[in-house]
Amino acid sequence: MRFELFIASRYLRARRRQALVGVITAISVVGVAAGVAALIIALAITNGMRRDLQQRLLGSTAHVELMRTAADGITHWRSLTQRLRSLPHVTAAAPAIYGQGLISRGARSGGALIKGILPAQERTVSSLLNNIREGSAADLAPSTNAGTLPPLVLGSDLAAQVGAEVGSTVLVTSPQGELTPFGLVPKYQRFRVAGIFHSGFYQYDSSFALARLADVQHLFSEPDVVSVISFKIDDLYRAAAVGREIEAAAGPGFMTTNWMEQNQELFRALRLEQVATFIIIGLIVCVAALNILIALTMMVMEKTRDIAVMMSYGVLPSQIRRIFLYQGLLISVIGTAIGLAVGYSAAWVGGHYRFIHLSAQVYSLDYLPFAPRWQDGAIVAAVALLVSLAATLYPSSSSAGILPAEALRYE
Repeated sequence: MRFELFIASRYLRARRRQALVGVITAISVVGVAAGVAALIIALAITNGMRRDLQQRLLGSTAHVELMRTAADGITHWRSLTQRLRSLPHVTAAAPAIYGQGLISRGARSGGALIKGILPAQERTVSSLLNNIREGSAADLAPSTNAGTLPPLVLGSDLAAQVGAEVGSTVLVTSPQGELTPFGLVPKYQRFRVAGIFHSGFYQYDSSFALARLADVQHLFSEPDVVSVISFKIDDLYRAAAVGREIEAAAGPGFMTTNWMEQNQELFRALRLEQVATFIIIGLIVCVAALNILIALTMMVMEKTRDIAVMMSYGVLPSQIRRIFLYQGLLISVIGTAIGLAVGYSAAWVGGHYRFIHLSAQVYSLDYLPFAPRWQDGAIVAAVALLVSLAATLYPSSSSAGILPAEALRYE
């Protein structure tokens, strides 16, 4: 062990003539540990929110969606879907039609976005049908059964809002209405609840309903058209570029949107929250660094005689400076190591047991996710060590400036 590091470690372990110095040193270690642990946990939460929101969004929606610039829908959607499915980077495509409606059962009702789908193709671009908790999506397959109510699959929160269960009959009202001799009369149709899905993403669970494509076209008095063609691609971060290729292949009168454009405000807010969290909680490390500054300054005052004796034996001022630099770094290294261990342990426990529950209506997720990353630990540790090193500069420099004769004059 180097001479300077040996003396620095002895100074940390030695009993103090002034107990306050030892207390401040312990507080410095605890402060660094608390700041590092808090940063690791906070960054794990923001990373977890981003990860889970992205996974659930991409599981429930397509990477790219193609639609008409006009409001008349896509007419030759079968041949167009087949042709666009063969484009580079496109792995799956599925047509769908959307419409707003009111779903009611008795006195209870709720607004819903009703999506008409072809189940076999929809499964290739969305996981909503794979998240059915009650009932089954088998009835959504194209069928020619006459005289039976068409099937409908509801989101779990929407089903709870209208009081529907599997097998219940619900009334779906279309806002378009029908023109009769008595004026415009709302158009409605009865559906049978065939299943209830739970995606874990509140926006979908509370407002989505899935039905057969033909049934939704009939409900909204639409011809054989679809609203969008949804695509899955092999690299979700190239969605914008692939979307432009799909637009060019589809021809004039079409436009695309992708998952990043649809949710850019959400992910921008999460990034800003991560930066703000790092800055605010990072102040804990700065406070701990001030404690290190105070502890080392008081220690230099306490060890003035020892420093003078060492210098009289030939110890260089640069070596004295390194003793207190190493001492401050030892404090920060010990605190950082404890903070990393506590932070990652707490993040693992929180992510594994999911014991912190959230309001899905507010946060879109029903539990607090944790996703610790080793990159965050490296950045936090580097920042903590640099801030602590900056706090050691003044006391270490002042220790090197002690004059042995002046310090020992009255000893």
